[in-house]
Amino acid sequence: MLKLFLSLFLFYSSTGFSANLEKDPFSSVQWADMQSAFMQGKRVVFDARVKVKTPAYAENPMNVPVTIDATELDNIQQVIVFADFNPIPLIARYYPSNAKAILSFRFKIQQSSPVRAAVLTSDNVWHIGGAWVDSVGGGCTVASTGRLKADWADQLGDVYGRRWVSPSSNRIRFLIHHPMDTGLVSGIPAFYIEKLNFMTEQGEYLAKIELFEPINENPVLTLDFNNEISNMPILMTGADNNGNEFSAEFKP
Repeated sequence: MLKLFLSLFLFYSSTGFSANLEKDPFSSVQWADMQSAFMQGKRVVFDARVKVKTPAYAENPMNVPVTIDATELDNIQQVIVFADFNPIPLIARYYPSNAKAILSFRFKIQQSSPVRAAVLTSDNVWHIGGAWVDSVGGGCTVASTGRLKADWADQLGDVYGRRWVSPSSNRIRFLIHHPMDTGLVSGIPAFYIEKLNFMTEQGEYLAKIELFEPINENPVLTLDFNNEISNMPILMTGADNNGNEFSAEFKP
């Protein structure tokens, strides 16, 4: 019997199963479902190097600022951001191929919840960081305010941004006019930006972001790119779930 137990222990350890049994620091009743939905059966570790910076209390549940910083990890394949207790948990996926693993934006929160970043490295391990956000809630089930303006559609997809280049930074911050409707308000279907692609003028792929319904209205995003492209324009293209396309150029 002891031999059988040792064999099973060694098997589960080698497959990463034991790591999946790590205790959730937030003791969330939704953690098992989040792990099943997003971690794809891969090994999971809670890792302090994955930093989720956000206010402890969300005063405006429709605009909760968050910064994900995983720059202490190497060989990152993708970053997933999600909130356990949101009716639509998935917030964003980020693929920083030729960019730094740091991303800032705002999102909607429905109730107090852990907000997490899951970072997949090339060894097929998910590194999890998170923060608990308290909130009065309701951010996902409120209509966007921009629709109150008669001309809101005229500005749809307009992009305003700025770029900062220095010896230690190659950063862009931009706003995209879009209502970012979650589909959870009666009579208003889901309408949101689905993807943003970043590349050089020569077509070199830099990064990709997939956005989901909980991203806030008229989203503002901040990305940091590697310094070796600091003298090159960065081109962005994107589209929403209704097929509307938009683009922008960020010059040094």
